Amino acid sequence: MIQEISSHMRRCKRCPIPTPKPAPLRLSEFLPYRISVAAESVSRAFAARYEAEFGLAIPEWRVMAVLGEGEPLSTQAVIARTAMDRVKVSRAVIRLADKRLIARTPHPEDQRAQLLRLAPRGQVLYRRIIPRAHALQAELADALTEADIAALGDILEKLHRRASRLLGEEDGPS
Repeated sequence: MIQEISSHMRRCKRCPIPTPKPAPLRLSEFLPYRISVAAESVSRAFAARYEAEFGLAIPEWRVMAVLGEGEPLSTQAVIARTAMDRVKVSRAVIRLADKRLIARTPHPEDQRAQLLRLAPRGQVLYRRIIPRAHALQAELADALTEADIAALGDILEKLHRRASRLLGEEDGPS
């Protein structure tokens, strides 16, 4: 009887084909989740120190960090370089401008855009933060060997490129 039903189901175009039940997804073993948890944990460690010592949230610090590299940038360029959401960047820019840590000037080629740069007060704060950022990075890296750090860098780059391709970004974000 079971063989007859099974044979009928294979020939029948209208009969649903039973699919094997997939193994459950174990979140603790799911790579995207593990990456997210690790990144969030590291980000919170940095945020706790920056917030307590300098009064900066992570989005504000990231905006300051890319502006601290030197050249004035448009908001679009900051969004691209920080890989943050447009709203987060916009809010961070407003808070930093209100604190007089960044200066905004009209973009010479686009009337709708602004160029952002660290204001003198922001440059002073940036120079105070850099040694602490390096120290915190070193503290975090103490858990790894030099080979681990090199391998992690390679792995993160590979995952970033693959995720960019999955998103349809041929060369990945700049």
